[in-house]
Amino acid sequence: MTKKASTPALRFKGFTYTWEQRRLGEVLSLIKDGTHGTHQDVEDGPLLLSAKNIKHGEIRWDNTDRRIAQADYEKIHSTFSLENGDILLTIVGSIGEVAILRNSDGITFQRSVAFLRPNKELKSEFLYAEVLSEHFQKELDNRKSTSAQPGIYLGDLGEIPFTFPKDIAEQKQIGTYFRNLDHLITLHQRKYDKLTNMKKSMLEKMFPKNGANVPEIRFKGFTDAWEQRKLGEAVQEVTRNDATSDAPIMMITANNGFIEQSERYAFNNAGESLKKYILLEKGELAYNHGASKLRPYGSCFTLTTSENARIPFVYHCFSADEQNSEFLSIELNGADVENQLRRIVSSGARMDGLLNISFQEYVSVSVLLPTIEEQNKIADFFKNLDNLITLHQRELEKLKNLKKACLEKMFV
Repeated sequence: MTKKASTPALRFKGFTYTWEQRRLGEVLSLIKDGTHGTHQDVEDGPLLLSAKNIKHGEIRWDNTDRRIAQADYEKIHSTFSLENGDILLTIVGSIGEVAILRNSDGITFQRSVAFLRPNKELKSEFLYAEVLSEHFQKELDNRKSTSAQPGIYLGDLGEIPFTFPKDIAEQKQIGTYFRNLDHLITLHQRKYDKLTNMKKSMLEKMFPKNGANVPEIRFKGFTDAWEQRKLGEAVQEVTRNDATSDAPIMMITANNGFIEQSERYAFNNAGESLKKYILLEKGELAYNHGASKLRPYGSCFTLTTSENARIPFVYHCFSADEQNSEFLSIELNGADVENQLRRIVSSGARMDGLLNISFQEYVSVSVLLPTIEEQNKIADFFKNLDNLITLHQRELEKLKNLKKACLEKMFV
């Protein structure tokens, strides 16, 4: 391999020397994959990590980790022992996930994972960051075997070109920068996960279930039983349209509710049918009876982000003047209504992807309604919770995009 000097597009101030290129194996003191043996699982013993335990820069310690007998662990580690600072890299199946080992006590790993131990020329945090870079990940992809279970041989891994600054101070700054960035990403990811889990739990506990007429958790001061009614008794169908309207063209996604069509498509795909689109007003609801993985029996949302919007005429649209429409949409996306829809839908999706359910069939489902005051409290609670979830989700996306951009520009 011909050595060449180069520099990244983006550097910390004060560093000007060119970087040096070597083979990866030349800057490692050890490179090895995990055990190839089959070991008996035990309830309490050293952890046996696999590729599934390494994701997004983290080693995920959870109850799905396998544990092996102490004798097996000692046999594996008679030839080598893991050390803090070793880099774990998945090399079989899911290739290219990477993490730094910060607690090496009582663990070993399967052959689907390799560990890279840098020599004195290289800092672990820098090695971790460069392995994540677009250049290195492409090198991994180019070396994958084409068998049914993709993998990378250790010999091929050691041949990957690796460009790095000889100045340890620059390596430290780069490594510290990405470690701090990962810390922020992890922080927001955990907050996001915690809030989404909290929302899931509250949706189960703040609505009656299993034939009950009161929920498990309520706001203080509310004691009355919820009233069971047919949806059609509480809503009125909306069919208005206006071919001259310039209201935004919107659609419903199962995950995010109403979004502008331009967020999904680069062009207006409504064509002539736009003249038949329903003109929905703020506070009114629409049910998209399209099946999706997240919501196999469709999804219902309230228009809250715009004063009005043009909505596909195939949606079932309605108003609920005497109810809190945001509360209603939460209940209509719940498990009880989904179970009712499962019994109503006559077959699978049609050729256009929509479920076979008419408006009259949809509004035949039963809902449980508390007083409007309690509806308002519940709707406000979930609105605030959704705002917090969105806040952390956006911050997470921003940080991940920043990391991706820096990985492209701060390495050769």
